[in-house]
Amino acid sequence: MADIPTVGLLVTMSAKPGKEVAVEEFLNGGLALVNDEPATTAWFAIRLGGSTYGIFDVFPDDSGRDAHLSGRVAEALMAQAPDLFDGSPKIEKIDVLATKLP
Repeated sequence: MADIPTVGLLVTMSAKPGKEVAVEEFLNGGLALVNDEPATTAWFAIRLGGSTYGIFDVFPDDSGRDAHLSGRVAEALMAQAPDLFDGSPKIEKIDVLATKLP
């Protein structure tokens, strides 16, 4: 079983008008990048409603989270942000209080 996650990230972003499909394609493409990250316990690309999207992911420890923040997904997100999003993505570090994993 994977390490129990203790920390995570909640990233929220708002698509520019007319860019919703491009944002969804970008987020779907992120899955291939995150699959190569052994310390990413779980990763979810989500739509919060309207043109608001997010990424929720969890890690066993701070070093796993830091590796993700300096990895390919974060790099791609920041590179695409000016074209896809109104403003910069909001990245919040969170603590995981309880977990249910398969």
